[in-house]
Amino acid sequence: MVLLELFFRFFVIGICAFGGGLATIPFLEELAIETGWFSVDELANMLAVSESTPGAIGINMSTYVGYVVGYNQFGQNVFMGFVGGVCATLGLVTPSIIVIIIVCQFLDRFKKAKGVQWTFYGLRAASIGLIGSAAYSILTLSICTPNKAKEQLVGINSSNWYDAILNAIVNFFDFKCLALGLFLGILIFKYKKHPLIYIALAAFIGILFKF
Repeated sequence: MVLLELFFRFFVIGICAFGGGLATIPFLEELAIETGWFSVDELANMLAVSESTPGAIGINMSTYVGYVVGYNQFGQNVFMGFVGGVCATLGLVTPSIIVIIIVCQFLDRFKKAKGVQWTFYGLRAASIGLIGSAAYSILTLSICTPNKAKEQLVGINSSNWYDAILNAIVNFFDFKCLALGLFLGILIFKYKKHPLIYIALAAFIGILFKF
């Protein structure tokens, strides 16, 4: 049942993830919260790894989660971890295969139909929305702390609204992480070295300054 659930949950993510690997991030974040199979921090770490190695974030994450779940659910069995990784990965890619087969069969016949064109326009907008949601999720994981900002607004009233709003704005950003992000962005733009170098540098700075 666990293997079937892995396949089904990633199948659903595969159906909804129009627009590439980044579009899967909101669904993966929701999956982490619902199942507890992995943490949101692990998702952020996998995103960093995926952007510096071959493979899309969706594929890498499905394989990783499937392996971890299969390994743990079957008594730390390496083989079942492998099976879990295969099930989750197949679940993610199966919708794409089905869609591609259907599109190949019907696109030449109906590609000029207004309904088909409108559908593709709608998918573009949905893709932009999903990627925008993914960008927001990444920001809240890395440089933004919206929960701290919300805490400053508790008990706001007419006498303290100015200070509460000002504190909320100040606490919305983690300025150490923001400074690190800007620093690394400048280095990436200027020197264009391999991403692993910047990941290692960010890890070293994070450990050194206890981010």
